[in-house]
Amino acid sequence: MADSWLIRDGMDRERMLDMDARIEPLRRKALLVLAVCLVLSGPWIGWWTLIPLTVAGVFFTFARRQTEGVSKPENVLFAGWAASEVMIAASVALTGGVDSPAMAWFAIPIVTLSARFSVRGVTIGVATTVLMMVGVAFAVDTSAVLSDPPSLFAPIALVISAAILSTALMQSDREHRTEAVIDPLTGLLNRHALANRTEELTQRSAITSEPIGVIVADIDHFKVINDEHGHQVGDAVLKDLAYLLRKELRAFDLAYRIGGEEFLLLLPGADFDETLAFAHRLHRSVAAGRRGGLNVTMSFGVSCSSHGEVFDYDHVFEAADAALYAAKNSGRNRVCHFIPGSVGTSREDDDSRIAV
Repeated sequence: MADSWLIRDGMDRERMLDMDARIEPLRRKALLVLAVCLVLSGPWIGWWTLIPLTVAGVFFTFARRQTEGVSKPENVLFAGWAASEVMIAASVALTGGVDSPAMAWFAIPIVTLSARFSVRGVTIGVATTVLMMVGVAFAVDTSAVLSDPPSLFAPIALVISAAILSTALMQSDREHRTEAVIDPLTGLLNRHALANRTEELTQRSAITSEPIGVIVADIDHFKVINDEHGHQVGDAVLKDLAYLLRKELRAFDLAYRIGGEEFLLLLPGADFDETLAFAHRLHRSVAAGRRGGLNVTMSFGVSCSSHGEVFDYDHVFEAADAALYAAKNSGRNRVCHFIPGSVGTSREDDDSRIAV
């Protein structure tokens, strides 16, 4: 999962989407508070100020909907965030520039930056906001800024301080949450993180009716590796294979370590054929090189929910797990798949199916 100018890796991307979902109801409440303020201020500053606020709300809603299935949803979310700051800048410009009571509002979106993006993203957002503040202040009334520079310094200091404090708080929260959901050896997500993601995918599939592929993978004869080469080598094998899985995944796919040598992959939007093809690609990649200094192989079980049905994780996982069991029982180092009524050993040149 490639990084971007806002996100370091796929785990950061998953955290961003999770936090954005948590922020959404709070953002609506914040917009409501601002709307009440504008309504109460209407007799003095006019009712038109509700227009930029409404536009900002529309931008946020549109941006959130556009994140579904996008390879780099952080760009969409940042664009929605930037649009809200543009609307605040417009309100400031139309209500007096540096003397506008809305100058302090620039700090409100800043708080949400650290909740979703890395320090790099926060830095870019703060710099963008400060440039907007300086630009709108000088564009509206340069003389007012030059005669009273503190009127601009104060809101800029508020924005920067809000970013520093919120980033510190979010980093602390992130460290504690990471300890709870990240496997320390491989860096993959663990079972604790899986529950929230599967619930989210279930809700999303009810809306989009998209299929979701599930692959369960197991390192062949891993106990032998530990017994003959030691746990240090076994750990190196796990780390190398985890890196391989992350490298092969799309931006919105996720890999989990769910057992000692067992991994699970979730592929939103992938149908059965795509999921099966991906499992074959992983199978070839594992066999193509040495992992932890050893030649290792893996067995794969594949299943998928159908187009038009709500994703039932327990059902699809059980099917993929049954396929993995079949792969191990039929000699390991292969891909097996499960479809309703049958399970089969699948090679790219042989798609035989064995009814169960």
